[in-house]
Amino acid sequence: MEKQTAGRDSLGSFAPKFAELNDDILFGEIWSREEELDLKTRSIITVVALMSKGILDNSLKYHIINAKKNGVTKKEFAEIITHVSFYAGWPNAWAVFNMAKEVYENE
Repeated sequence: MEKQTAGRDSLGSFAPKFAELNDDILFGEIWSREEELDLKTRSIITVVALMSKGILDNSLKYHIINAKKNGVTKKEFAEIITHVSFYAGWPNAWAVFNMAKEVYENE
């Protein structure tokens, strides 16, 4: 996984410690533990967690893009969100599907 700088880019001057934790710990240390859990699975878990909490903003879209990069196919993504829709909410599924359509539009 490439080195993350989004925290520092967005919040570095306003909340430098939070930006550091985001970039170095969450995306640096946690996401790099591929021996314990591969990136594809981490991406699926992250999208489902955000969907379940109703976090349907650009951070979710980033993680949908990341899921695609990490090998989640369009067919798998559709099945995952269909399954989770019964647990995390139908409106949330609609929102995620609309974002995913943009990400996967050329497949």
